[in-house]
Amino acid sequence: MDYRSRITSEPGKRGGKPCIRGLRITVYNVIEMLVAGKTHEAILADFPEIDADDIPACLAYAADRERQLASVHG
Repeated sequence: MDYRSRITSEPGKRGGKPCIRGLRITVYNVIEMLVAGKTHEAILADFPEIDADDIPACLAYAADRERQLASVHG
């Protein structure tokens, strides 16, 4: 999945953390909810500003970032 159109970082918003489509909802917020066992439906209910495609975009971003870190440190 190409997450680049959905995950943005702006210096003045949430300290430059990666957010969903310029909103104040961070990738970390979504990943943390998934780790806690929340379903996609529950996340969408908690954050009605996002849509179903934003959740896999967060996962793709996190996976890509992990790959980048592994290649730098590997």
